[in-house]
Amino acid sequence: MSKQRKAVALISGGLDSMLAAKTILEQGIHVEGINFFTGFCVEGHTHAIRAKDKAKVKRNNSLWVAEQLGIKLHIVDVIEEYKNVLINPKHGYGQHLNPCLDCKIFMVNKAKQWIVENDFDFIITGEVIGQRPMSQRKATMPIISKQSGADDLLLRPLCAKNLPETLPEREGWVDREKLHDITGRSRKPQMALAEQWGFDDYAQPAGGCCFLTDKNYSAKLVDLWQAHGHKEYELDDVMLLKVGRHIRPAPHFKLIVAREEGEGRFLQGYKKQFISMNCASHPGPLVLIDGELSAEDLYLAARIAARYGQGRDAEQVDITIRQQDGSERNIQVTPFKIDEIPQEWYI
Repeated sequence: MSKQRKAVALISGGLDSMLAAKTILEQGIHVEGINFFTGFCVEGHTHAIRAKDKAKVKRNNSLWVAEQLGIKLHIVDVIEEYKNVLINPKHGYGQHLNPCLDCKIFMVNKAKQWIVENDFDFIITGEVIGQRPMSQRKATMPIISKQSGADDLLLRPLCAKNLPETLPEREGWVDREKLHDITGRSRKPQMALAEQWGFDDYAQPAGGCCFLTDKNYSAKLVDLWQAHGHKEYELDDVMLLKVGRHIRPAPHFKLIVAREEGEGRFLQGYKKQFISMNCASHPGPLVLIDGELSAEDLYLAARIAARYGQGRDAEQVDITIRQQDGSERNIQVTPFKIDEIPQEWYI
């Protein structure tokens, strides 16, 4: 009997990677999934925190895809290794801070290392020619294959018929005729395949599954780098940029203001790392202060915090200021009016 071939599929949690893996499963190949956690993944973060997103299903879409396919999923932490991809992208950024081409090369390279270590035969991705302007173009497909080191062990089942044959096709491990020739940004071919295989409730595409494609998030990250004077970051930095209203009244400090109860609970976990404040005389949000503040800065920050509490129209509001060691003191401030906070303070 011929040896059963084994493939690892990059599973992002989206429809394309799901269909690519299913296409190869249908040919009797043993498939396992791999998901690389960079810290910038959309899955399971803000929509699990904010009440405004309570209608959304609280799930990790990569795990959900693996469950639908009936395959094992390996989640690999690449936070530290990914820093160099983001900070020094050889191929540059996309529209925002998304280093999509370097990111894909990095992940396929990690998958190549994984198949060598685990005795697998080839790699599957859900890439489609013409779907993404930076990383999914016919001109970039060979760049990813070559610079990742995967070469022709990288199979893209959804658009394979529009590309040169790979080793799995030449060796007869997979039947090229049963692969696809999808191109362009239209989702109709993928939706038709999903219906054919009985997949529904899958994640809808919305600019990818990465916060770095988001204009507002990217602006906050640039602001963080400028304030710190370097581009290094920690996972806590990444997480905090996803939550709250960020306000920088001066270059050396900013406020992170919870916008609702769920965000307030999340920010509570950081009270030992930052100065925090909240309204004592009226209901109001938890506010974290990132930076070194003078007494004058603290008073200014307290006025902003008061603006976002229910005492915003009061003459005076009591604000509790809490140090990282838990010590507290109260000050009384006059809240900013809604139009008194300069728009350029908002990040």
